[in-house]
Amino acid sequence: MKRSFVIGCGKLGASIANELSRRGLDVIVVDADESSFALLDDDFSGDPKVEDASDLDALVDIGIGNAGEVYVTTGNDNLSLFLAHACAIEFRIPYVYVRFDDPTLGILVQGQPNIKPVYPFQLSRDRLSLLREGSEQQ
Repeated sequence: MKRSFVIGCGKLGASIANELSRRGLDVIVVDADESSFALLDDDFSGDPKVEDASDLDALVDIGIGNAGEVYVTTGNDNLSLFLAHACAIEFRIPYVYVRFDDPTLGILVQGQPNIKPVYPFQLSRDRLSLLREGSEQQ
């Protein structure tokens, strides 16, 4: 079974890691700050790794080459962009999901079919529009 990697264990990364763990997937969550793992559920069955994700050799050492999917949720758009490209191109991971705060960064991953960007700004804007129009209930 291919592993799921979550790079960045803030609120979003921990939430994704917890959900993947609940689904019974083999999850590795990576963060440079060990205290961030406190956001993981008590029954989290994955493997937290304290590593600097910008060190590609460290990612290789913990097995990123065997990943089936990677979620990049670092909170730093420049680091996230670097990691998304490294995962997609260098490590040839089939599914790379990356969160960008700046929606204009999408142009920098265009043409990479295995990189799927997500923009909280746009998601929030779209949801607020749906609520305002009455198309969606709270």
